[in-house]
Amino acid sequence: MKLNQVTLKARDVGICAEFYERLGFVLIVDSRPRYVRFESPEGGATFSVELAEHPAVGEGPEVYFECDDLDATVERLKHRGLEFDHGPKDQPWLWREARLRDPAGNLIVLFHAGTNRRFPPWRVDGLTAPPGGG
Repeated sequence: MKLNQVTLKARDVGICAEFYERLGFVLIVDSRPRYVRFESPEGGATFSVELAEHPAVGEGPEVYFECDDLDATVERLKHRGLEFDHGPKDQPWLWREARLRDPAGNLIVLFHAGTNRRFPPWRVDGLTAPPGGG
């Protein structure tokens, strides 16, 4: 099984589209005002934003995007006018994270975890990262 995409709900798809383009995602479907779909600039993963008159705010999904150089990415995005709830900080789960919200209130987490993303020390099956990372 392979994850295809995540769809976020928003009252204003156009404003969200502008936000995600500033984040650096590539717009691949533009059916405004109802729907937009993006592709990640790395890895080919996709996600979309769909019109919803009454989206749940604050209780919805948390979307995580991994960055090789989180600190530099956050600085670049701040120069593009994006505001963060908090900048990069180390978390007890061994990830470094920065958090912000899209215009619809969805929580966006930019992070760097390295091998700890798939192979944390507390991994249930006890597997460790293969040589060269994972």
